[in-house]
Amino acid sequence: MSHSDTVDHLAEGCRVIARNAEGVPVSLQWGETTFGIQFHPEVTHSHEGRTILRNFLSCAANLKKFDIGDFKRELIREIRERVGDKQVVCGVSGGVDSTVLAVLLHEAGVNMRAIFVDNGLLRKNEAEEVRANFARMNVEIETVDASERFLAALDGESDPEKKRRIIGGLFIDVFWDAVGDAEMLAQGTLYPDVIESASNAKSKASVIKTHHNRVERVLELQAQGKVLEPLAELFKDEVRELGASMGIPHDILWRHPFPGPGLAVRCPGVVTKERLDIIRECDAIFIGNLKKYGWYDKVWQAYAGLIPVKTVGVKGDERSYEWATNLRAIVSEDAMTADWVELPPALLRETSNRILNEVKGINRVLYDISTKPPASIEWE
Repeated sequence: MSHSDTVDHLAEGCRVIARNAEGVPVSLQWGETTFGIQFHPEVTHSHEGRTILRNFLSCAANLKKFDIGDFKRELIREIRERVGDKQVVCGVSGGVDSTVLAVLLHEAGVNMRAIFVDNGLLRKNEAEEVRANFARMNVEIETVDASERFLAALDGESDPEKKRRIIGGLFIDVFWDAVGDAEMLAQGTLYPDVIESASNAKSKASVIKTHHNRVERVLELQAQGKVLEPLAELFKDEVRELGASMGIPHDILWRHPFPGPGLAVRCPGVVTKERLDIIRECDAIFIGNLKKYGWYDKVWQAYAGLIPVKTVGVKGDERSYEWATNLRAIVSEDAMTADWVELPPALLRETSNRILNEVKGINRVLYDISTKPPASIEWE
């Protein structure tokens, strides 16, 4: 189901057994033993969702307990079967999803080239950190520096969907430019990516935002059977469990999620090197303080972004007219819903003071207290 779908006409023998506050059907029954629900019982904020799932499982026969080791072996079998002797190109970013994917392909023993694209939209010192982490896991990666190419392609563009399409399309182009005649593309697509991109033309689902791994070029390759997405039915917590079963270090598995389009989605409006550098410095201070105060592992994701509005301030004895930055820290289980974190005032105060004193171009710091929904985790 998708958020915009609802029951319009009932089939013969079907009846509505529950509605929401607006009168929309949320539960149906066929005969004595068949039931259907039309909401998301699996997300954190659905009331009694776990109870419903538990009731369902209690009625099911011949259940086999889920085992991550068995699941990993099944994934590896499927990967070997699909890839065969073809060469598969795996895009890695250093994030949890693509890292687990690369290690999974490495363990499967297929002919893989793992390519890391420096698109100029990364956090401070991130390229060096990614290379060091893969070296720890004995997975060889190749680096392509395409930062100038990405910034040139984004020059002057402010529409968030167009920015995503530019980044996603160029990302694939850079891969194929780098690898030539590679026969398959592997992506660390997760289930929330599929949902938010409104998966197919028959669905009336609203496109919440186009993910970089669901752009036109990828869909074309997918139609040709050249895209491999072993993680596409998993949520983030399941991907981390899979990674742990393969021995990936804890600090790598629990890096905060980072969007495929990088800092471009934390920079509303046009993307420039100056704006990106400001975000990098603000973000480095914020993340550094989260680690200092012992809060980094307590939140799902945190970052600093740029609000494309200049505000009046005072620096020294002079009037300033500079940008505002937004700090965001959220908790979530699956990225489908999220709540903001009540960080200690001392942490926020030190972060704000350092940003205002150390980052040129910022004279105002705001803390984002929006939940998802209605806000998304990223700004674009």
